[in-house]
Amino acid sequence: MIAVIQRVTQASVTIDNEIKGQIGLGFMILLGITHSDNQEDIEWLSKKIVGLRVFGDEEGKMNLDIKSVDGNILLISQFTLHASTKKGNRPSFIEAARPEIAIPLYEKMIAQLEFDLGKPIETGTFGADMKVSLLNDGPVTIIIDSKNRI
Repeated sequence: MIAVIQRVTQASVTIDNEIKGQIGLGFMILLGITHSDNQEDIEWLSKKIVGLRVFGDEEGKMNLDIKSVDGNILLISQFTLHASTKKGNRPSFIEAARPEIAIPLYEKMIAQLEFDLGKPIETGTFGADMKVSLLNDGPVTIIIDSKNRI
């Protein structure tokens, strides 16, 4: 699993001109799922995300996690994170999990993030044409790949 985590002051996702999810302070996360991802990846990645200390403390240092600032999460599925650009100019998405694998894992990630965060999160809709808007704070953008734990 690959997660692109952006610290935001606000973010939203719109589908068919209707806002599906929106948050204020927190993380807007793009999540890419591949064939070999499993429950272990979900649990590890969720704990890593919720534990990231990238919010400013009273001295302005990135020292607080998302729970400490009562932040929220907007999670968006994005198969293009597993694009291969080794050959030619048209990306290959063969490493992205097919919907029958990816959808259940995406739903489990939502549940795990809600459990670890201690409250509901906002989401897009898997496979939909989404318009994502955000105000990146910092900017702070972090990429975590659950296959690169060591």
